Amino acid sequence: MKTTKEILEDFFGLSKEVIAASEKIEAELQEKFTYLNDIKEFNQYKVLKAMQEARLSDQHFQWTTGYGYNDLGRDKLEEVYSKVFGGEDAIVRPVIVNGTHALTLCLTGLLKAGDEMVAVTGKPYDTLDEVIGIRGDYPVSLIKNGVQYQQLEFLADGYMDFEGIKNTVKKSTTLVYLQRSTGYSFRNAVDMATIRRVVDLVKSINPNIIVMIDNCYGEFLECKEPTEVGADLIAGSLIKNPGGGLALTGGYIVGRRDLIELISYRMTSPGIGKECGLTFGLSRSFFQGLFMAPQVVCEALKSAIFCGKLFKAEGYSIKPDVEDMRSDIIQAIELGSEEKVLAFCKGIQASAPVDSYVTPEGWDMPGYDVPVVMAAGAFVQGSSIELSSDAPIKPPYNVYFQGGLTYQHGKLGAMKALQYVKEVERK
Repeated sequence: MKTTKEILEDFFGLSKEVIAASEKIEAELQEKFTYLNDIKEFNQYKVLKAMQEARLSDQHFQWTTGYGYNDLGRDKLEEVYSKVFGGEDAIVRPVIVNGTHALTLCLTGLLKAGDEMVAVTGKPYDTLDEVIGIRGDYPVSLIKNGVQYQQLEFLADGYMDFEGIKNTVKKSTTLVYLQRSTGYSFRNAVDMATIRRVVDLVKSINPNIIVMIDNCYGEFLECKEPTEVGADLIAGSLIKNPGGGLALTGGYIVGRRDLIELISYRMTSPGIGKECGLTFGLSRSFFQGLFMAPQVVCEALKSAIFCGKLFKAEGYSIKPDVEDMRSDIIQAIELGSEEKVLAFCKGIQASAPVDSYVTPEGWDMPGYDVPVVMAAGAFVQGSSIELSSDAPIKPPYNVYFQGGLTYQHGKLGAMKALQYVKEVERK
């Protein structure tokens, strides 16, 4: 019977050098992993408590047809999400196609001509450029429809510009927008203590200003969520953290009841709101995915930290650093060349259970202004909670590693990526 080392060498072609480096890194991370296990345990009990309080039953796994009136599973799922994330109400639907769609529903449902939106974490993720009107010439963009837009960049040291917020956000501002994850920037994610501080500052200017958080990649990273520290609204994707790898599609929005009602009118139509909409038999996988999410997120987070430490030991710059506070599952690595980025993604793809034989290449994806390469051999197409990596093909050639339903798979992906990068270095 082969040992684990022999499997890594013989089956996956890893060198003794990379295996030895990974063993050293893993031994040094045990204390960090114990801390992450504590957060996982807290969040697991939090989800369990919400399901028990909501009196979840197997009858909630059934579904209706037609209009979807009185869909017990849909209503119960939204009740559970409200409890887990500390909101008054929620929208959790398979018809929300991705995180960008969930965020767009919020922005277009709440903002009208003459309103002002201030993004205080720099430019939002690339796929929102055309929604806001920063890029493109879409007649339905926020700016084209009369919404005023401003954004504040991070300070040079990577911290939030609180003085800038104080000077930019006015009593008349309608909505303040924060993106929790790094996106394609080279910075740390925005942690809960910072979000609380921003909320307190904005609410001191005018308590009626809506504080909205793009929560993608951030769920279950800490023991609280943004809506539990004063944010009015959060939104995200079910094929990221909260779907636990089991959700096949979908998105969620959680927050104040009055805001959820307005957004629901944008999702369907005024007067109908949340009352219609099928779940297409997906309720059980949504519930079970949420139940598994704290465990899966912890595995992904361990994978990211392992990957970061492995590449830092090789002399590469990483964000966040190994000991930094984590508030998303993304590990950014500055590789310095297109060849290394493609090699890294090739290593991740070669470690996948699905399409491992495919070689990822950069292409002009909708919503981006440069070619993007994505490695994702996932059971659910595009699932970012499963092991994946992606990168815009442009200087300084940062690659973004995320996901991993199991730590062992994430670890293998990081090792394989390093081996492929080393092959480029030797050329």
